Amino acid sequence: MTWHLYILRCCDGSLYTGIARDLQRRLHEHNHGARGARYTRSRRPVCLAYSERFESHGEALRREHQVKRMRREQKLALIRNPGLG
Repeated sequence: MTWHLYILRCCDGSLYTGIARDLQRRLHEHNHGARGARYTRSRRPVCLAYSERFESHGEALRREHQVKRMRREQKLALIRNPGLG
């Protein structure tokens, strides 16, 4: 099963990082559903700014941890230059 790490850009300009199996479904949940993260519910609409694919849940979790520890400037650089990630 493929997993995705993703970074969302919220309407207030903030960034949200998460992982999901079905990226399109999760994006829909963030924008429309009650199952979206509490953080994004008050910052709708959100849009997908970046994503990476992984073959395992563990790999996606490790990468999520790395990205969440990045400073905002580093995340923006990753979004601008995906090949450098």
